[in-house]
Amino acid sequence: MTFLYFKALHIIFVVTWFAGLFYIPRLFIYYTEATTLPEGERTVLQRQLALMQRRLWYGITWPSAVITLIMGLSTWYNYGATPGWLIIKLCLVATLYLYHIACHVIFRQQQRGITRYTSTQLRIWNEVATIFLVGIVFLVVLKDAVSMLWGILGLIAFTGVLLMAIRTYKRIRESGS
Repeated sequence: MTFLYFKALHIIFVVTWFAGLFYIPRLFIYYTEATTLPEGERTVLQRQLALMQRRLWYGITWPSAVITLIMGLSTWYNYGATPGWLIIKLCLVATLYLYHIACHVIFRQQQRGITRYTSTQLRIWNEVATIFLVGIVFLVVLKDAVSMLWGILGLIAFTGVLLMAIRTYKRIRESGS
């Protein structure tokens, strides 16, 4: 019975963690785009965006990532054997934590007023969490090698569609439509 509570909490905090991972790159984009504004507007907007970043990152995203890890390890411990699909999931999750840490690096830079990436680069970065979410959910639901192969092929196609959508959106924005 306790296993189910850990599992439920794990799922809840995965959702809140992903909420943070979906929103923080948007704040990075807005912060970067504010650099083109006149000095007064830029200062006010970037100060507000930096505050929003801090509240999201330290109030939701980091705590959710930590609790997700604790509940996930508790669930894994109570799961028993480790099937092949779970090993692959754990590898994806470990890589997702690397993405989280990379977001933290960008967060720290912007908190110091440094913008190293263009808004287009950050828009692409914004989709990485989506790719992880799709991959992990399909893997957890399908749990077999043939389905995983199709899932990986679908994930690659999904990534291609996302990149085309970003490129199309950029063209529309640049044309002023």
